[in-house]
Amino acid sequence: MTTKVALKGAEFYAFHGYYKEEQKAGNRFVINVEVKITPFNSLEDNITDTVNYESLYTICKEEMSVPQKLLETVVLKIIEKIKKQYSNVLSGQVSLEKLQPQMGGKIEMAVITMEF
Repeated sequence: MTTKVALKGAEFYAFHGYYKEEQKAGNRFVINVEVKITPFNSLEDNITDTVNYESLYTICKEEMSVPQKLLETVVLKIIEKIKKQYSNVLSGQVSLEKLQPQMGGKIEMAVITMEF
């Protein structure tokens, strides 16, 4: 049996970006997180037997509030916090979408995805 816990479409306004203009103006971002955990086979109905998706959101919110130049840095910090907080996480994926990045043309989003 495979158990996955996911958070899809968590939207934030943050100030990540390599250029000063990006850091000053900010932008909209969307995060998707999915983790595969040790098989869930507890009938105890206890949240400690899984990964609380509210905690995943809190981790994302905390990292989105700290401006970084690179989106890769944000994603990596989210992954490191998830791994540190949950010993039952076997693998996962985190993607960070920067919506309509200011690049002089029409672009829907720039996306960074890391699997662990």
